[in-house]
Amino acid sequence: MGRTEDMGKSIPQCLRQLDIRKSVVSLATGAGAIYLLYKAIRAGIQCKPALCNTSPICIARECPGSGERAVPQEAAAPEAAPEGKPEGLVIERERHGRDSGELRRLLDSLECKQDEYSRSMILHSITRCVYLLEAEASACTTDDIRLLGDILDDNNNNVKIQALNALKAFSGIRKFRLKIQEHTIKVLELISTIWDTELHIAGLRLLNNLPLPDFVHPQLRRVMPALMEIVQSDYILPQVQAIRLMSYLAQKNDLLYDILNCQVHSNFLDLFQATQPGTLLLELLVFAERLSEGRNSPHYRAVKWHYNEQSLHEALFGDESRLADRLLALVIHPEEDVQIQACKVIVSLQYPQDLRSRSSSCHPSHSYYKNGE
Repeated sequence: MGRTEDMGKSIPQCLRQLDIRKSVVSLATGAGAIYLLYKAIRAGIQCKPALCNTSPICIARECPGSGERAVPQEAAAPEAAPEGKPEGLVIERERHGRDSGELRRLLDSLECKQDEYSRSMILHSITRCVYLLEAEASACTTDDIRLLGDILDDNNNNVKIQALNALKAFSGIRKFRLKIQEHTIKVLELISTIWDTELHIAGLRLLNNLPLPDFVHPQLRRVMPALMEIVQSDYILPQVQAIRLMSYLAQKNDLLYDILNCQVHSNFLDLFQATQPGTLLLELLVFAERLSEGRNSPHYRAVKWHYNEQSLHEALFGDESRLADRLLALVIHPEEDVQIQACKVIVSLQYPQDLRSRSSSCHPSHSYYKNGE
């Protein structure tokens, strides 16, 4: 009977029925695949990934501290957290007054023999810990600073860069600054002898975060040409850091002449073009203002100085200098800070420092601008 009814159906009806059955099968198959995919994802989320043995934290934990024996990984069971209280992040534990010991483990691991990549990553982790774990960083000792300073003699530049970054992090803690200052000459040597942009940035950032003692002034004179080359390089970050350092040094009476007599390229004033980044222009203008004030000070003018024809002094303040034209163009710069600083440089060029100090003590109705109009 059923076969007779099936035979009585038209061909289009049979085809439609066949399509419906295929759709049902496809839907069932698709639902099954989605369910299997869901189970796989759920299993993956619930599964805890194994710790990477090459990560800096693992290296630090596996490396024995002084007087300790390394514990095999199988035997090192993690300490259970109190019931209902998750262990949480390291920084969270420190916030609640608990010492994670992470920074100490990383510093102790530096005593172990590591390959260059692992050593570099450990130093990078130390830098992060110093910034994040303030209490643990303050609990470190000057021996830790000495260890980081010794790493500056490493043969690998990346290791040196990470050591400089770690010292920069520790320099934010007052009690370590004197110890870090002991490595200033080594840092200056690295900056002046290795042409590496990242190393220049790391070394100059460290120097700019420290008060430089007088005993490093002879070394500063020797590296002045190298600093000036960095100023004239094509890399903004080291340029800004180098100019910032030289602006600081320009305020030292015994270093001012060495800076002004430093040889520069013939196109040095191109650095003052309005197309340069605002951060670079601002640092350059501050530098120019301090040089102008320094050379116009009574102490400096008491001596008759002789400058090299290609010196910074001639480029900025010589008879054939085009600095004034550059400054006038910067007065209409889009950034207000650059405009203001350009005006300050123009004023410092027009009126010596002692003259401006006397004018400021006069009554406002007798200003130099009104009398000289």
